[in-house]
Amino acid sequence: MIRDNIAQIFSRIEAVCRKSGRDPKEIAFVGITKYADISQIKEAVAAGLTHIGENKVQDAKRKFSALEGFPAGVMKHMVGHLQTNKVKQAVEIFDCIQSVDSLKLAETIAEQAAKLNKTIDLLVQVNTAAEDQKFGIAPDETSSLIEQIVPLKNIRLCGLMAIAPLTEDRAIVRKCFRDLRVLREGISEKFSQDGRVAMKYLSMGMTDDYEIALEEGSNMIRIGRAIFRDQEE
Repeated sequence: MIRDNIAQIFSRIEAVCRKSGRDPKEIAFVGITKYADISQIKEAVAAGLTHIGENKVQDAKRKFSALEGFPAGVMKHMVGHLQTNKVKQAVEIFDCIQSVDSLKLAETIAEQAAKLNKTIDLLVQVNTAAEDQKFGIAPDETSSLIEQIVPLKNIRLCGLMAIAPLTEDRAIVRKCFRDLRVLREGISEKFSQDGRVAMKYLSMGMTDDYEIALEEGSNMIRIGRAIFRDQEE
């Protein structure tokens, strides 16, 4: 079942990319394992996933440590809100932290990464939905935050991430994604001469809206429920 679900998602990615003239190989497909057990994660990786993500540090520590012989090429992403008191463990476990929304958090990550002699990828989470209950920095404050993050050592700034509102109004969802794409383009232009800033990833789109996200330029989608049926991301 999981293998079939993943194959179906890859097929949808190809279809959307074909319509927009994009190469489906440029899309990073992150399997969100929030409600998956260890055997399901193993099955998903065996089916071709090279990116997996978790929302909580303690869940990732329990699951990922139990995956004996975990493929070296699989990149592990932290996609949920990260508290500073969990940063040490997060840096030990993950290769990429997608939910950076403050200088304090970035500084703490850099400090812990230095202690481990590790360089970790970061995405800045932007609240393009302008929802009070969502984490993420305001769009008009993003460039300033990036300027402050850039000098930090042991991190790589790799792009932006956003979560669309839970609504059936596709126009609202589309605007949320489009706004992040436009923001990324502006930041890429502003920092075009700074090799420390690489807006490589535009992480947006989950089970219910990833096709819209792809249409709006996403090159990293985060899928949980569509892989592990009847589960929530």
